[in-house]
Amino acid sequence: MIDTSSSPPLTSEQVSNLTRQTNYGTWRFQKSWKPLHVADAEGCWFTDGAGKRYLDFSSQLMCVNLGHKNPRVVEAIAQQARELCYAAPGYATTSRARLSAKLLEVLPEGLNKFFFTTSGTEANEAAFKIARMVTGKNKIISRYRSYHGSTAGSIAATGDPRRWAMEPAGKIGGVVFAPETNCYDCPIKHTYPACNIACAGYIEHMIRNEGDVAAIIVEPVVGTNGVLVPPPEYLPRLREICSRHGVLLIADEVMAGWGRTGKWFSVDHWNVRPDILVTAKGITSAYVPLGLCATTTEIADYFEDRYFSHGHTYEAHPLTLGPAVAAIEEMQRLHLVERSAELEPYVRRKLEALKAKHPSIGDVRGLGLFFAVEIVKNRSTKQLFNTMRDKVEGKPLVVDRIVAKMMAQGVSIQAWISHFIIAPPLIVTKEELDLGLAALDEHLSIADALVEA
Repeated sequence: MIDTSSSPPLTSEQVSNLTRQTNYGTWRFQKSWKPLHVADAEGCWFTDGAGKRYLDFSSQLMCVNLGHKNPRVVEAIAQQARELCYAAPGYATTSRARLSAKLLEVLPEGLNKFFFTTSGTEANEAAFKIARMVTGKNKIISRYRSYHGSTAGSIAATGDPRRWAMEPAGKIGGVVFAPETNCYDCPIKHTYPACNIACAGYIEHMIRNEGDVAAIIVEPVVGTNGVLVPPPEYLPRLREICSRHGVLLIADEVMAGWGRTGKWFSVDHWNVRPDILVTAKGITSAYVPLGLCATTTEIADYFEDRYFSHGHTYEAHPLTLGPAVAAIEEMQRLHLVERSAELEPYVRRKLEALKAKHPSIGDVRGLGLFFAVEIVKNRSTKQLFNTMRDKVEGKPLVVDRIVAKMMAQGVSIQAWISHFIIAPPLIVTKEELDLGLAALDEHLSIADALVEA
């Protein structure tokens, strides 16, 4: 063990080794974990302990929307610490009032009652409890290609294999799963638009036959599981189904919110108001941990004369709320929501050119500065190089080989089983976009060589 009490600073290798020895690496086999020491970051770049710079092409975990080290948010953190570090959630604070007022400017109209958490995971837990309290029902409908968090309730509602280690979490959590909306590779083998949005109709069938359904939770634009963008009719129809059956609609905007898709929130693309909206990540550009569960007045009114049975020590923590005000104001000052929308055609055009060039690219999809590039072994059959089971069992993934090559070249990008997620900070320049896409272009040759005719 390294003695950290001595005066000489730790070397970069010591930082990495000590982290490896004493911490768990998340969602991975521990034996292969060799964490890179990140020593600094600014703008769209971060720097390792040896001084090498990396283009942050996925905004870390699709969250550093403002880029690194925004001076106004950094100062807001310091200012809040000087003013008030903590107050129990039963008290009002200036930062709480200011952020609440700011949220009313940017959230979909009608979402005006807030519960603050320290993560998207906790925001989803709050949403589930609120939905069950208000409706008096128990079941939550989620979708298979989804991720909603890592705590007991949120992992139960997660459709992807990160849930498997917690089984039978779904049964304990009262969660049932519906097919995702994926027009590139429909899980129920329909073809849009002739399908008449059969995936939404399937959910209505579930509501009728499950009974006791309190809410449906969806990522309006699916995040980690492939940046799946629904057809225009999907969310309006789902809204109508929920309203007709007395089921609450929960929009998980943890990843797709805060300008990522070219709107403040991805539901804004379809003018749909959910009953509950949960978000985190970009609300502070991830500089401090903050999550939000926002509800309608109708839901809020239920608790005027009924017990609100939820809370925790760090709810509405002042150190998280003050910087969020600065982050939102910076997004407004820099017009980053508009910038995300303006850069979308440029990114789409570049990615479509890559698809025409590389036989391993099966699909390109996205909105704003939020895109996925899905690679396949066979374009005709849409067969993937790897499966979810491969990920859980630790088998080598083709995407990981490409990620490693890009990283060595100084471009950091997130990948998940069969696709890459392109989600740079919203301040990214066209030159930086070109640099990242050029690295992807170069190393897709690894997948191209494995394509089957």
